[in-house]
Amino acid sequence: MKITSDMIYGYTDGIILRILADGDSYGYDLNAAVLEKSGMQYEFKEATLYTAVRRLEKQGDVTSYWGEQSAGARRRYYSITEQGREHLRRIISEWKTMKGLLDRLFD
Repeated sequence: MKITSDMIYGYTDGIILRILADGDSYGYDLNAAVLEKSGMQYEFKEATLYTAVRRLEKQGDVTSYWGEQSAGARRRYYSITEQGREHLRRIISEWKTMKGLLDRLFD
């Protein structure tokens, strides 16, 4: 089954925050983690990923910094803030409630 962006809609921020909760990451790596965790079924479009990361940074859930330049271009790394961790906890709680509701409705 192909996972579409419509199925993920509304959970982009939570997915990004969840990955960053495991450690700092840059854009390409964030998307690679999404692809891996989804069993190769889903990846963000580049515009979706960077729009969401900028939004999360603007609202204080994520900070960013430039990494050391090695071979190739410098990478901008993203890090979850304590506010972002609290936001992630709320998203997970809401997800569990929604999942329970949908399980009951489809059973």
